Amino acid sequence: MKQIGSPEPEMSFLDHLEDLRWHLIRAVLAVVIAGCIAFALKSFIFDVLLFGPSRGSFFSYDILCRISKFVGIDGGFCFEEMPFRIQSRTMGGQFSAHVWTSITAGFIIAFPYVIYQFWQFVSPAMHDNERKHAKGFIFITSLLFFLGVVFGYYVVTPLSINFLGKYQVSEAVFNDFDLSSYIGLVRSSVLASGLIFELPIVIYFLTKVGVVTPQFLKKYRKYALVIVLILSAVITPPDIVSQIIVAVPVLVLYEVSIFISKVIYRQELKKQKIK
Repeated sequence: MKQIGSPEPEMSFLDHLEDLRWHLIRAVLAVVIAGCIAFALKSFIFDVLLFGPSRGSFFSYDILCRISKFVGIDGGFCFEEMPFRIQSRTMGGQFSAHVWTSITAGFIIAFPYVIYQFWQFVSPAMHDNERKHAKGFIFITSLLFFLGVVFGYYVVTPLSINFLGKYQVSEAVFNDFDLSSYIGLVRSSVLASGLIFELPIVIYFLTKVGVVTPQFLKKYRKYALVIVLILSAVITPPDIVSQIIVAVPVLVLYEVSIFISKVIYRQELKKQKIK
C-alpha cells in the first residue's frame, strides 16, 4: 500500500501488522500502568467514586431533587438514604472487582495515549496537512470521551441507581445487590456514555471516506431521533424524564455531527475539483 503524502518507503502487509502490534503493545502498557495507579488508589476509587452514587448525599441527587421540585414533579430524587445494600457473595468477588475496576479506570485515564497510538498508526496514510491536525484530533477525541464519562457518571448512573435501587415487585423482596452487579452498572453507564459522545469523530471519518454525507444525515434525522430514544431507553430507567435527560445531549451531538459532515464534505469536493 502506497503511503500518501509521505516520503517513507512503501510498507508490506506484514510490516503493517508488525507496526500495528507495537502500537497495540504500547497502548496496552499505558492502560496497565494507569490501572496499577488506580489499583493503589483503592479507597478513593471505591469509597468516593464508585459508591458515591449509592448515597443520598451524592451531588447529582441534590440537583435532580431541586429540578423535580421546580417543575412540580413528585420528588423521587429527594431522599436521604438508598434502600439497598451492596454485598459480595463469592470468595474472590472483592479482589476480582478491584482488579477489573482498576483496568477500567486505567483505560479511561490512558485514553488520550491510546488515541495517540491509533493516530500514529493511521497517520502515515494521510497527507502532510492532515497530519498537522494530530494534536487537535487527540485533544477533541479525548475531550468528548471525558465529557461522556462525566455525563455517564453524574447523570446516567444516578438515574439508573435511583430507579433500580428503589424498584420492588413486592415488599417481601429486599434489594441486596451483588458487588459485581453494581459495578457493572456503573462501568457500562460510564463507558457507554463516553463512546456515544465520540459520535462526531465517527461521522468525521465516515464522511472522510465517503460512507456518509450531510444530505444523508439530514434525510434520516427522524430515524436517528427514534434510534436515540431507543438507545436512551436501553441505558436509562424506563421513565420519560430520564430518557429525555439522556436523549437531549445525544441529539445535540447528532446536529454537531451534521455540521462537521458539511465541512468535511465541502473540503473533499474542493480536493476533487483541484485534481
